[in-house]
Amino acid sequence: MKRVSVILATYNGEDTIEATIRSMLNQDGMNEQFELELIVVDDCSTDRTTDIIKQFNLQVFSTLQNSGGPNKGRNIGLKHATGDYICIADQDDIWARHKVISMLPYFDQAPIVTSGYKVVDLSEGKEVVRINQNDEGFTYFGKNKTFISRLLRLSSGQNTYLGSIMFEASLKNILFEEIFGAVDYDWVLKLFHQRDSIEVSDVLYLRKVNGKNLSLNESYRKKDFYFSLMFIEEYRDLYPEEVKTASLKIFGTRARYYYLMDNMKLARFYFLRSQLNAKTLLYYLTSFAGSNLIKRNFNVFG
Repeated sequence: MKRVSVILATYNGEDTIEATIRSMLNQDGMNEQFELELIVVDDCSTDRTTDIIKQFNLQVFSTLQNSGGPNKGRNIGLKHATGDYICIADQDDIWARHKVISMLPYFDQAPIVTSGYKVVDLSEGKEVVRINQNDEGFTYFGKNKTFISRLLRLSSGQNTYLGSIMFEASLKNILFEEIFGAVDYDWVLKLFHQRDSIEVSDVLYLRKVNGKNLSLNESYRKKDFYFSLMFIEEYRDLYPEEVKTASLKIFGTRARYYYLMDNMKLARFYFLRSQLNAKTLLYYLTSFAGSNLIKRNFNVFG
């Protein structure tokens, strides 16, 4: 029987962690068609997170001192994982009951399988579904296709948010950066480089956003900006044009973040250094007036 290892990094997640764990332990087919190994790594929480986790019979590790991000915990989990396949989860992800059983059959075609998911914005009261629909029930992405689309930060292509990814254990030695401890852009690129993959055409987990998520934290955005620019230099010799475009896209991501946060002075600074196109021009002009209309009707960031 195949085993799936789930790595769940936590920090002060008392509001969500119980529902997250229960959604993972209540998977259809568990102990009949696959085994599930749930590894929790706590980053020295100061709330009731660890007390809640103790309700469950799980492997629990600690970073021993707060690392300032989930990556150290993820790496600890990767080193202890014994499964044939591995998932990386956040403490506020809620899995559909058929998530694992829907993804496992595709590993005879590719070493990485992802899925669609739903984003629930609790602060805005909005829901967004992100999925690649296909009449066959899945979409195949050829060797390096997803790597290139993620390098270029395209809005289209395969879903690669961490909670959507399951991968073969042969890739477990690809570790997360611990310089900043929170950036995952480099990990996604390394995982998909020179590999093919599949996305299941189904919404298999729910991701909650409430305005307090790490992805909207200004300190995190700064780390992501600088580390991403530094990391893509590793690929400049192999993909010179793509890396050039990626650099402009990284500036654009930073600009849209400040646009969303209503810091229009910084938004304009980074827009002027990003890829020049009609969308950038629209954002730039509406940074003076009309940004609320854009933010209400378009997915500006995330």
